[in-house]
Amino acid sequence: MKTYILYNPLAGDGNGAKASEALLSMYEGEVTQLDITKIEDYNALLSALSGEDRIVVCGGDGTLNRFANAIDGIDVKCEICYYALGTGNDFLHDLGKKEGEPPVRVNEYLKDLPVVEVGGERHRFLNGIGFGIDGYCCEVGDRLKAESKKPNYTAIAIKGLLFHYKPTNATITVDGKSYSYKKVWIAAAMKGRFYGGGMMTAPDRDRERGKEDVTLVVMYGKGKLKTLMVFPSIFKGEHVNHKEMVAVHTGKEISVTFDRPTALQIDGETVLDVTNYKVTAGVGASVNAAEPTTV
Repeated sequence: MKTYILYNPLAGDGNGAKASEALLSMYEGEVTQLDITKIEDYNALLSALSGEDRIVVCGGDGTLNRFANAIDGIDVKCEICYYALGTGNDFLHDLGKKEGEPPVRVNEYLKDLPVVEVGGERHRFLNGIGFGIDGYCCEVGDRLKAESKKPNYTAIAIKGLLFHYKPTNATITVDGKSYSYKKVWIAAAMKGRFYGGGMMTAPDRDRERGKEDVTLVVMYGKGKLKTLMVFPSIFKGEHVNHKEMVAVHTGKEISVTFDRPTALQIDGETVLDVTNYKVTAGVGASVNAAEPTTV
């Protein structure tokens, strides 16, 4: 029996390698630690494993996202487990698990993930697409990390809502039906319930049953102070009760177009200067043959 522990050295505030060492004594047989950022050929790695072997991915949501995209289209015979070392761990929380628990099997959760098309590229995603203030928070957070500063995303969001982020107007199409919204603060397409380090953006999502659709949550229409008052309720999923400023759509194919470029995040990874994205639900979706998308 072979076990490959694939760790992200940048996860856990740069302690990914050390944190993953705790798993070395957990498994019998041949156990190998590999830096996931240095793996270039997943076909070669996976072809050497049988159904009795396993892979353990150690990192945050972004690490598992990149792994899911890397193995897309590969026939994986071995067990795939996940050990959360991230700072947000939204995927783990969506499964009802907590940090520090033993690795959990995720083979089933990596199948039929939805696809987002942005900038002429297509990617699978685990949790959600954030377009608006959430993308802005990731943009600012990346800038602070580049300056060796630890970002406080709640503080970034509050300052953004009050001073820096300007809402946009949006045209949204869900399964062919179009809607227009003004003063859009958030337009998030969700696979799971959580994103952004604990924001329960889509509280009614069911990850296990929701392979055939995606939920779009739009926060819109109100000024800075009203939006700031309601915004904290998103951490408990209670924002959806404010129907005067939160709309929820569910569909198989969703597109969002803003009237000016804005940062977007995919499972915490930032894409800058985006004006539109398109999401297709997992069943039947492919990451191949992307159509041109304006950014």
